[in-house]
Amino acid sequence: MITLASDFPSPYPAAMRGVICSRSDARIEDIAHDFPRQDVRAAAFWLREVLPYFPPATHCVVVDPGVGTDRAAVVVEAGDHRIVAPDNGVAIPVARELAGGDDTDAAGRDFGVWRVEYEDAETASNTFHGRDVFAPAAADVHDAGGAGDIDRCTRTDEWVDLTFPEPEVTGAGARGEVLVVDGFGNVITNVPGETVADREAVRVDGEPVPVRDAYAARDPGERLVTVGSHGNVEFAVNRGRGDEAFDLGVGDAVSLEW
Repeated sequence: MITLASDFPSPYPAAMRGVICSRSDARIEDIAHDFPRQDVRAAAFWLREVLPYFPPATHCVVVDPGVGTDRAAVVVEAGDHRIVAPDNGVAIPVARELAGGDDTDAAGRDFGVWRVEYEDAETASNTFHGRDVFAPAAADVHDAGGAGDIDRCTRTDEWVDLTFPEPEVTGAGARGEVLVVDGFGNVITNVPGETVADREAVRVDGEPVPVRDAYAARDPGERLVTVGSHGNVEFAVNRGRGDEAFDLGVGDAVSLEW
């Protein structure tokens, strides 16, 4: 299969699907097309959380603030997956996950990066590389079984990296950062969940907040700290929005005290 993920509103993803269907018989599945606009780090986070649950596939990812510039297009191969994306780091965290947590997959193979030459640079739109660059490349990579068998793909050791910030954890507490806010308003931090797993409560920016295993363990409208499905500390409100209740947004610093 080929999966599609982007920050594009309708109808742009439909054009990408059309290009793929005209070149390949692959089944197409949508991951999401409502990633935060032009937020490469948020897209990278969600891809890392979602793509490992898929069987082997080619993933076409377009969150591309640099569209129309000289940034490269790449294919990243990790395990049995291939990710076609702009060279802005969006594919790297999930590639590391698919390759076993570092630059080597379970079979001992390095995850590989190939630079993709545009099929027709003169006619490619400077504002819609999803349609004119990445969708054709995804179809070709899928049907070829990898980038190594495509003439316009060249193996490279130079690519844009992306890593998530590390929290500071001590015996007294933790300092971290908000990575993403999901559609429910849950505030997802980079603080590991095990730091709060056995605690009754913590102080968040100086205010005491109960730690609970489930949202419904608090009354509607009440705040809580929990460990999300991603394994990180999350600030939430039962049937409400944690970002509003904690007054936090993406990139904000957070402080927890035990």
